[in-house]
Amino acid sequence: MELTQQHTDLGAYLAADEAIDHHHPRVGAAAARLALDADDAYAYARAAFEFVRDAIPHSADSGDGRAPWRASDVLAARTGICHAKSIALAALLRTRGIPAGLCYQRLADDDGANPVLHGLVALRLPEIGRWARLDPRGNKPGVDARFSLERERLAWVVREEFNEADYPVVYAAPPAVLLAALQGARDRSELWRNLPTGL
Repeated sequence: MELTQQHTDLGAYLAADEAIDHHHPRVGAAAARLALDADDAYAYARAAFEFVRDAIPHSADSGDGRAPWRASDVLAARTGICHAKSIALAALLRTRGIPAGLCYQRLADDDGANPVLHGLVALRLPEIGRWARLDPRGNKPGVDARFSLERERLAWVVREEFNEADYPVVYAAPPAVLLAALQGARDRSELWRNLPTGL
């Protein structure tokens, strides 16, 4: 699938906003720690991905009821759903000058019921010359997402027979309908009820 930018200006994928607040000192401090052992942008991007995937548990896996959504808050709470973790990874990438955006899949149960919007990250490294999607959701039995810019290694591959879909747009910020759900939720249970089922 060919990814398309929401904005033609690549600068939009380096900007800070309400959710991807990479100007926050907490994001900068985390990025500085990750950069200590990374000698180039590729190594840093891999370290940032593995940090968010592995060191920030998906709140549904850990049973954490909190629902942080702003990147700096996700890093402080060390928990979040896929959308929050994707926002945090985008912030860590942008703070080191790596263009990053948000991508989405519509996923469903094995019978096609209960569709849900799943959040991913897309990044663009100069040596790759194109957008590549990553899934920092967090691994568990049956889920094995990896850092791979050549061949996607996402948590899930969409199943068209169940009306699942990959959205090809790389968003510079969370879409308004998703951001409203993230901002309005008092906890993860409320967030689950209000997440959009598609874009």
